[in-house]
Amino acid sequence: MDASNRTSGRTIVRYWGLPDAVWAQIAPLLPPRKPHPLGCHRPRVDDRKAMDAIFFVLRTGCQWNALNATDLCSSSSAHRRFQEWAAAGVFERVWALGLEAYDELREIEWAYQAMDGALSKAPLGGSSDRSQSDRPWQAGDEAQRAGGRPWGAPGHRRRRREPQRSPAG
Repeated sequence: MDASNRTSGRTIVRYWGLPDAVWAQIAPLLPPRKPHPLGCHRPRVDDRKAMDAIFFVLRTGCQWNALNATDLCSSSSAHRRFQEWAAAGVFERVWALGLEAYDELREIEWAYQAMDGALSKAPLGGSSDRSQSDRPWQAGDEAQRAGGRPWGAPGHRRRRREPQRSPAG
């Protein structure tokens, strides 16, 4: 798909699809297509169009249904193919290819890689046993009001409006 912007009389064309060199590396990673058992099914969207649509969603952050306004492919086809390929491990292999390519260009310092992690309990994490509450009046799955008292507690009652008195005269 070509997206074009008009600025001061000039047209800037942006191609949202994958370059041919990248597609040549991704295409062999895709699982083979399964033929429809009855043979009368509408032909599937081309794999490259589906991958272009998936990467369009990843690049722009748009919702899947926004694909329907583009000429890439329908949102349902792209999302179905995304789920199929994710289950087949295609994206993990694409990520590994990207790491290998980056390593060849920049030489990743593998000896100095570290993993980040939390070594302490989260401040509001609570225990894994939700039936035990640190608030005796609160059930394990019950949300707590912002004021600190549970819903319907004795101190949580509306004040009655006092009738307005007429000025003494």
